[in-house]
Amino acid sequence: MHNQKVISITIFYCFLIASIASLGSLFFSEFMDFIPCTMCWYQRIFMYPLVFLFLVNLLESDYSIFKYAIPLAFIGFCFSFYHNLLMWGIISDDVVPCKHGVPCSTEYFEYFGFINIPFLSLSAFSLILILLLIGQNKSKKY
Repeated sequence: MHNQKVISITIFYCFLIASIASLGSLFFSEFMDFIPCTMCWYQRIFMYPLVFLFLVNLLESDYSIFKYAIPLAFIGFCFSFYHNLLMWGIISDDVVPCKHGVPCSTEYFEYFGFINIPFLSLSAFSLILILLLIGQNKSKKY
């Protein structure tokens, strides 16, 4: 019973993080008028469905959530990591898919010298992925 409670709490935290990330991205684009770049759209494609997967799982608990959510979170993590490599200057603007519209290196804001929109995305995907891997480990013991 203890592991089942831990898994439910884990999924709730994943839902909370994915919801905040999704609402935050909508806030930036719809209210702050920050135009998302191509890499940002790719990250949204993998974050938005997680909200609904976690919500459905909170209503009807099913341990198969891990086999659906982990790949989405991992691919989103890869896109956000790649985007951050660009923002950190490790990779060049020439090797990103942002050829039309807003450049992927556009920085709408930066706090403390490193917190920007791509870093927030990387943080969200990282936390979700870590929580999912912990939850998956607990579900196997259950």
